[in-house]
Amino acid sequence: MARRPEHMAPPEIFYNEDEAQKYSNNTRIIEIQCEMAERAIELLALPEDEPCFILDIGCGSGLSGESLEEAGHSWIGIDISKAMLDIAVEREVEGSLILGDMGQGMPFKPGTFDGAISISALQWLCNADKTTHHPQKRLYTFFCTLFSCLTRTARAVFQFYPENPEQIELVTTQAMKAGFYGGLVVDYPNSTKAKKYFLVLMTGGVAQLPQALGDDAEERRIAFTKKREMIKAARGKPLKKSRDWILQKKERRRRQGLETRKDTKYTGRKRSGRF
Repeated sequence: MARRPEHMAPPEIFYNEDEAQKYSNNTRIIEIQCEMAERAIELLALPEDEPCFILDIGCGSGLSGESLEEAGHSWIGIDISKAMLDIAVEREVEGSLILGDMGQGMPFKPGTFDGAISISALQWLCNADKTTHHPQKRLYTFFCTLFSCLTRTARAVFQFYPENPEQIELVTTQAMKAGFYGGLVVDYPNSTKAKKYFLVLMTGGVAQLPQALGDDAEERRIAFTKKREMIKAARGKPLKKSRDWILQKKERRRRQGLETRKDTKYTGRKRSGRF
């Protein structure tokens, strides 16, 4: 049985330059990451046709951030791996990026974000990578500061890989102590490969936990995707990764005063893959 990444090294060491490149260039990983990000955004239950400001925790190379961009939202990403953030910069993601350890808390002002997502990161806090690390305290610090920087109608959705029921109990207990309410949504609970855990946390108001995906999952996922495409088309946005889309993205970066590569006749062209 393959060892879990969090048992091999701390995240800032495990995701070195080589591992970050492999992670960010693997088409299967990219596909899975985007699917989980889209599901997390769906579980946020954000207002329709209203751009929101979202925090991406453990943003890595910006794959989930791109899903937020497609949905029409702006975002800030925080990650402990500099190698991952370097790739995000190379990919010219639109979100702002911060190097930081989620276990030390979220360094943002109260009420900054309309929601938060996190893909495949939360389980790292359940391990003590240093003698000074106490998972219970680090989780509580994280959830307390996250609760503070969200609005009082916001949700935070975490896709994560719990190792055992004890980890689920540890995480949910600290989240509730910090002021959140909510619970676990398990998609495809009867499937070994497709089973996914989402911790859905709410800051206020009265709302039931979202329905987990099961036998009708494919139908619901397609409906959500179609809806997102219709919204995007209605806004007049060019198709993602097209030449027009890339040129618009570059122009936005120039207006923001960010370093941007010059436009050439090769901009937006697909590479053949041949050397």
